[in-house]
Amino acid sequence: MTNFYKELEKTFQDNLQKPSLFLTDREWSYADLLKSINDLSHVLATNGVGAEDRVVVQVEKSAENLALYLATLKVGGVYVPLNTAYTPSELDYFINDADPTLFVGESERTDVRSFTLDALGKGSLIDSIDPEATPVDVVSRDESDLASILYTSGTTGRSKGAMLTHGNLYSNAVALTDCWGWRDDDVLLHALPIFHVHGLFIASHCALLNGTPMVFLPKFEVEEVFNKLPECTVLMGVPTFYTRLLSQPNLTQDHVRNVRVFISGSAPLTETTFNEWEERTGREILERYGMSETIINTSNPLDGLRVPGTVGFPLPGLSLRIANDAGEEVPRGEVGTIEVSGPAVFNGYWRMPEKTKEEIREDGFFITGDMGVQDDEGRVSIVGRAKDLVITGGFNVYPKEVESIIDDLQGVKECAVIGVPHTDFGEAVVAVVVPESEEISLDFVKSELLEKLAKFKHPKALVNVSELPRNTMGKVQKNLLRDQYSKILID
Repeated sequence: MTNFYKELEKTFQDNLQKPSLFLTDREWSYADLLKSINDLSHVLATNGVGAEDRVVVQVEKSAENLALYLATLKVGGVYVPLNTAYTPSELDYFINDADPTLFVGESERTDVRSFTLDALGKGSLIDSIDPEATPVDVVSRDESDLASILYTSGTTGRSKGAMLTHGNLYSNAVALTDCWGWRDDDVLLHALPIFHVHGLFIASHCALLNGTPMVFLPKFEVEEVFNKLPECTVLMGVPTFYTRLLSQPNLTQDHVRNVRVFISGSAPLTETTFNEWEERTGREILERYGMSETIINTSNPLDGLRVPGTVGFPLPGLSLRIANDAGEEVPRGEVGTIEVSGPAVFNGYWRMPEKTKEEIREDGFFITGDMGVQDDEGRVSIVGRAKDLVITGGFNVYPKEVESIIDDLQGVKECAVIGVPHTDFGEAVVAVVVPESEEISLDFVKSELLEKLAKFKHPKALVNVSELPRNTMGKVQKNLLRDQYSKILID
């Protein structure tokens, strides 16, 4: 395997007249997708993007956005997608850290060459396309060469860039194709964002590698997704998708008769949702487990028993162990840290060699930070997280980042940010605040965070307390806070 894009392009060439994307207002064939990739790859190359050059992208989901990702791979560049909710102050960090050759977004920057994506006039990649240009060749890449950097939360709140190679992307796409039994007649209902590993790699790659179409929606709108279900055979989503679809009174077995598999990930799926979905549709949701650094680690079986509350078995080619602090495997049935090794495991953290050394052991196993247990058959259950990461609606929120800002607010003595179970989002962010005198309101905190943090990081509830619980070493006992406020009422 060389450049991952080259493998995809072979499929595109074999399926030129077949649909690739069913969009809200039009349809793209694979020929249309290939033309857009060729056009954009020429623009990228003309603007100095080549092997190893980073392209930071913060734009709304679109067909052109997907083509830009693939064009970046084609010219040998490194694609760096960012959440569109990030504020300008957050964006500053990513630009400084990634040191890109090009930034594609809505705002013009002075510290890097900037373009918009859409045809908005001067400074647009689309408007820079030369219709007479000869397509550039696919730049040769090795499977160990960098293809993408995905930023994920760090243990101190500083985002880390997980480096994924061409080999990582290809091996996982092939494994998922096999694991989920991808068929030539599959139609994927794609309502996920594509700045995230779930939508950009896990979902898109399955369809693209096999030359099958996607119903490519800009975002998840429950009625629109519900209405598209009869046209599709596969739905991939976060638990929020399923809880909201369950609110539709006409969700029946007949309505989803064409869907062969419902897949859920990026946040814990509750047993209640699993059972309610099966009762209403006659289908069991297939839950899997992955992360930015490893793409997908485990999956419940396509054929066979899917146990609610578990994330299934390790993917073929991936080694997984439940280990103690020394990296030694513990007996089946005992809780430990999930560690994984294999062809889809990332290449380390961008410009963080010490952090890479901390989290990838000498034998190649990556310490995920998730606590889990394996039964006698090898089925994995996640019982908690060693890190305090909160996953809300499929997005990662690291408490330290939120705490550092709330702690600086007028009237706040200190705070602790935790995640609590939420029927819709999987988890909700809750701020436990110690005020200096008068109580702090949730509205006040949200208004202060508005320009500093993306909205998905904002607390959905706030509690005023006289003091935070601590152990003998002075560390805040967040486990006690989570237990105490696990059933807090959240609007």
